[in-house]
Parts: sequence; structure tokens; C-alpha cells
Amino acid sequence: MNENILKNFKNKKVLVMGLGRFGGGIDSAMFATRYAKEVIVTDMAVEEKLKASIGKLDGISNITFCLGKHQESDFENCDTVIVNPAINPDNNKYLKIAKDSGAFITSQIEIFFELCPAKIVAITGSNGKSTTTALTFHLLNNNPPKMQTYNNVFLSGNIGNKPLLEIIDNIKADDIVVLEISSFQLEQLARIKKSPNVALITNITPNHLDRHITFQNYIDAKEYIFKFQKAGDVAIFNGEDEEAVKLMNKVASYSPATCMTYNCSDLPLRFAEITPLPGRANFSNLAGAVAIARQLGMGNKSIKKAIETFKALPHRLECVSRKNGIRWYNDSIATTPESVMVAIEAFEQNKIIIAGGYDKGISFEKLGQKIVENKNTIKAIILIGQTTPKIAAAIPADTVKVEMAGTLEDAVKLANSIASSGDVVLLSPACASYDMFDNFQQRGEMFAEFARKI
Repeated sequence: MNENILKNFKNKKVLVMGLGRFGGGIDSAMFATRYAKEVIVTDMAVEEKLKASIGKLDGISNITFCLGKHQESDFENCDTVIVNPAINPDNNKYLKIAKDSGAFITSQIEIFFELCPAKIVAITGSNGKSTTTALTFHLLNNNPPKMQTYNNVFLSGNIGNKPLLEIIDNIKADDIVVLEISSFQLEQLARIKKSPNVALITNITPNHLDRHITFQNYIDAKEYIFKFQKAGDVAIFNGEDEEAVKLMNKVASYSPATCMTYNCSDLPLRFAEITPLPGRANFSNLAGAVAIARQLGMGNKSIKKAIETFKALPHRLECVSRKNGIRWYNDSIATTPESVMVAIEAFEQNKIIIAGGYDKGISFEKLGQKIVENKNTIKAIILIGQTTPKIAAAIPADTVKVEMAGTLEDAVKLANSIASSGDVVLLSPACASYDMFDNFQQRGEMFAEFARKI
């Protein structure tokens, strides 16, 4: 363990800023309680909305909660603040109070990188990073032991069942950790000038502009996954993505790491025939995972055998119901227009698409164009949520049927009334979920529930 980092927690007053509902805040709080004299968890959300997260911290004696608000006195009097990545640090008055009071500011991802003794493989990107991360873990974890140059493989970050700091004590120097990392987490990592040993970016398209404001700011945040790599590290870029190639050329001009690209053409045709994931974009995700596996010594024979046992992620083009010849697909994790464009290309059948949600400040113009290009196979677009008028405006009049629904349940019922045998109904929102749901998981689970009730 890095004692230099742990000194900021041992017998200290630690403030966890942002409990949230995804597990990161819980993980940070649990870690802090192991060392700190006192832990305060503060969140602007009220107790009712955080009930599940609070329940996982029940019975811990050195933890207290401040919910529905932040108190300036907590930030004035703490020694250390662990900040949730969802919190925008720019001009945050509470973080300024903590800094001015001499507090140590950190995050879950920073603590992990400081403490992890193993090789870290990390994947980021605007679309496909979850699938690529899951594929990478699956390939490495199914490499025959006699072929491995490593011991155990761990999966964590924005994906996986085990939070980062929960697994840290189990990780040894000869292990590998596979992480999915967001742009928000990469900004946090930049504070300590750390990058993973093997880093891959799937693609770069506008996303999270409500936070980053400009596309260039977003690209700059993604660059941090490579920016602090050292000699012997590997930087991998999607050679079929224009922005990723531009970024590679920039990174290669200063980085001592080995820079390389991956392409779908790198893969043997037999890999495409056995992958359980539909669409060319998913074949690109597989190409990224295979590029990582090859860098870590895995051969084609072992890769092929592992691909055959891979199962698609929940909420990513997940078939949740088949009734009356209609297939219902949950693609709730598709929170950008580009990810919906991928879903459109994945199915040759006639489609009814349910889209819309929280407005992240991104344009739907390209999605509108893709819908026009595929108008012969798109029976209808059903819109819900905050972005309904923006998406509707991006679809030229009289190209496809555009319907509005007040709730997701109404949208499912409307889709069922339009669909015929052989059709696909696809929840692929192009937006975050926060206007109507706690998270994309809840949205996907509710869609599946409504679909199965038909």
C-alpha cells in the first residue's frame, strides 16, 4: 500500500462528496471508513432518492450523512474530500472552501491508480467502450493458464460487479486490471498525472457537452488516458475513426509509449462469424479488444475460443422479449446519437425506435440524417422525455412517422400497436436518463418489464 496516499485518510476527517446511485460513492465511503476517524457523506439529493445507497452503509459506526444539501462547515473542517466524478469541479464553491481550508482533494479513480500494484488496461471512447471493456476482460480471463503472462484478471471502473477500492486489497503485482473510464474520471486522473499501462480509445464524437461545453474540451479530456504514459506503455486508437486518428498523431508527437491503430480488417473473417454481437460497430469493438489481447500475448486460437463463449452486456442491444414474431431490444446504454446510429445499422429488419431523454447539449442532426438514410426500414420513431422537440426537429418532415409519448410505458404500447411480425422494437434513447429515471439501468429494466407484459 502507498503510505503516502493513506496518510490522507488515517485518523482523519474525510468528506465524501456525492454518494450517488452507481456505487462509486459507496465504494469511496467504505474505503474511507477503514482508515478515517470520521467520515461524512454529503449529497444534494434527498434521503429518499439515495435509500438503496444508504442501506449499503448501514451499521458503520464512524459514518454520518448530510443529505439534501451541502454544509459549508463540513468543507471548512475536513482533512480530505473524495469527489464523485459527476460533480463538476469548475467553480464549485464547496470545493473551493475545502481547498482554501487546506483539505486534500481526491477521487475514487485517483486513489485506485495510486494504490494499484498491477498492470492497468483502460478503455474510453464516446461509444462502444462498455462492450470493448467487457470483451477485453472476457478474452484475457479465458486465455489458457499456460499461455498467460499474468495471474488474475479484474474488471472494474464504470463496468463490473466489484467497485475499484473494494478489490484493491486482492490485486497483486502480476495481475491485470481492465477498466472502463469516463471523460470525467480522466480529468480527475490528470490531477495526479497518471495514465494506464495499456490505453485504448474506441472513437470520439460529441458527448457530455453540458459539462465540457465544447467538443475540443471533451477531446482534451479523452486525451488524458494517453497523456502520462511512459516508455513500455501502449496507446491504441481506432484507425477507422477520424478523430481518434487525429488524436493518435498528436499523442505520437510527444508520448514515449508505443502508438498503434486497430481496424476491423485486422480480424480473421471467422471471428465475425462467431461473435454474438450484431452490427459492424460491434465487430470494431471486438477488433479493439483483440488488439489489447494480442499486446498481452494472447494468440488467435485462444481468442477464437473465448469469443464463442462471450455474452452480450445487459442494456446493450439486449433482446428482452420475443412475442408475436416481434423482437424487443433494450439498448438503454445508448446515450449518444452515434450509438443509436450503430443500433440502426445492426438490424436489417423493419424497426420501431423509442428515443429521447435528458438533454446533454449535443446535436441530433447526424441522427436525423441516418434516420432519413434508413427510412425504408424505420417504421416509426417514438419520442419521450426532455429532448423530444430537439430530436423531432432533426428529422425532416414526411420521411418517417414521428410519434410522441408521455411515458416509457405509453411508448411501449404505441410501438406494439405499430409493429408487425418480423419487426424489431428498439429502445435506443440517444440521451441520458436523468429527466425520467434514476439511471440507464432503471430505464432499461422498465422497458423490459413493459415489453414482457404485452
